[in-house]
Amino acid sequence: MKFNHIGIPTQDNFEGEIDLPHLKMTVSDHENNPYGIQWQRYWQGAPYPDVVKTIPHVAFVVDDLNKELEGKKVIIEPNSPSEGLIVAFIEVNGAPIELMQYL
Repeated sequence: MKFNHIGIPTQDNFEGEIDLPHLKMTVSDHENNPYGIQWQRYWQGAPYPDVVKTIPHVAFVVDDLNKELEGKKVIIEPNSPSEGLIVAFIEVNGAPIELMQYL
């Protein structure tokens, strides 16, 4: 497991906004800084649990997403937000965690 980024929900505008209409959210580029900070603003009707839309999450790249999900509380099922990437969210101690697998 390797750290990828921290996603911080906000309702404010931020520098370098990237609209993702297919995900109903706006993000910043987490690769534009050495610490993986990514701002996220969820659009009206975005289909995500409140815990994801209101609490910062840490994202990790894993080798085998399905294996990492075994026995975990999955709050967003595996999906592909972009070509070559599968992600899912779990909840651990009340906090969202994003798990990512590059194909």
